[in-house]
Amino acid sequence: MAARKAVLGSLEVRAVKSLDEWQLTVGLQREIWGFDETDEVPPRLFGVFLRTGGSCLGAFLEGEMVGFSLAFAGLKASGTRYWHSHMVGVRPSLHGHGIGYRIKLAQREAALAAGVERIEWTFDPLRARNAHFNVTKLGTVADEYLPNFYGTTSSDLHGGLPTDRLVAVWHLRSRRVADRVLGLQPPPARGSLLVEIPSSIERLPRAEALAARGRLRAEFPAAFARGFRVTGFTRGPATATYHLNR
Repeated sequence: MAARKAVLGSLEVRAVKSLDEWQLTVGLQREIWGFDETDEVPPRLFGVFLRTGGSCLGAFLEGEMVGFSLAFAGLKASGTRYWHSHMVGVRPSLHGHGIGYRIKLAQREAALAAGVERIEWTFDPLRARNAHFNVTKLGTVADEYLPNFYGTTSSDLHGGLPTDRLVAVWHLRSRRVADRVLGLQPPPARGSLLVEIPSSIERLPRAEALAARGRLRAEFPAAFARGFRVTGFTRGPATATYHLNR
């Protein structure tokens, strides 16, 4: 706990606006996701995303970039403006110190300052740690499932599996999100429909991981078609559970 407080106490999260700083993200992309050149976002595109209404943030410890976020501007068919948060990452050796959460809070502040009240991003529904962070800690909801959205990537984190994704929707001014920002604990998750996943997909043999992926590919779209959405998440020693409600 003391180490966490020390890290957060000296952490600076700020906008990054120069090519030299965008270049720093390349090494982090390789360190965090294990990307090769085919999957890296080149530094010049950070400038494009920023110029067209998006956001680039860097997290710095003692002047060294240890994490970053990249979001670009989007527009719904309804006319709703939003940001798509394409990347948020923290150096693996600093996981567990709350840096990712600080980056997301800074991203929320930047979006609201820009008049944007909705941020979306994708995450792997089989990764319980990410689901807990997105749904429980940040207060996102989800009602869209994207099968194999990114295809096969060079990242070892993806394990060669199809890159199925849930779309996290962060309603920045909602009471749900405001409570999380204030540090208020959400009530115990209760769902009228439950979807279970393994608590640790990383430990499963590939065949079992593929089977779990196939099951979610059927269960989530069927639930969303009936008007359900993910509103909660709980973790257990062997399984974790998405809670869905209408």
